[in-house]
Amino acid sequence: MPKSLFWSRTDTAGSEHVLLDDRQGLAAQGVALAVDPIPYTCRYQLTVGADWSTSRLEVAAEGAGWSRSVRLERTGDGWRVRTGEEGDLDAALRAAGHPPAGLPGTDDPDRLARALDVDLGGSPLTNTLPVRRLNLARGPADQARTITAAWVLLPSLAVLPAEQVYTSLGPGRVRYASDSFTADLDVDPAGFVVRYPGLAERIDPR
Repeated sequence: MPKSLFWSRTDTAGSEHVLLDDRQGLAAQGVALAVDPIPYTCRYQLTVGADWSTSRLEVAAEGAGWSRSVRLERTGDGWRVRTGEEGDLDAALRAAGHPPAGLPGTDDPDRLARALDVDLGGSPLTNTLPVRRLNLARGPADQARTITAAWVLLPSLAVLPAEQVYTSLGPGRVRYASDSFTADLDVDPAGFVVRYPGLAERIDPR
């Protein structure tokens, strides 16, 4: 993998490190760590086609007494979703005073039919997918595009369809909105997030 990116979380103690190749679509493998709602480690592999639509995402998350996995694969028939679970995440969440997370994956993959992108919770990397696919990093200002993403929650690995709006604000600036949440992202010329207010900031080598 010829590129390495590292983000520090600003909303909680945590970080993300990814190795990637974006010369023909995207191949990436990353590790994300966070302490909220309970401490967990997430490892993922992401494959994106030359048109920058996602073809596969594999995620494994683990913490004290539990581990989960989910695999999303987009085919001509829609999304295939496979999950695995060991231990009891819900028990760990309840012990920490949080509500249970429910099952990983989705009980109805057809709800993801319109999704061309994936959104891994807390990961600035996956914001790059629609930015590159829609050429928003260099697009004219006020160009808004609505997408549906397959949103993978952490640490539960539940998968939900999420309607999101990306708006070009001029070179190097993209607004992300979903429901009532809005954030203006700083991105580099390749569309990778440099600063995501309230979530993460990229740390480059000195």
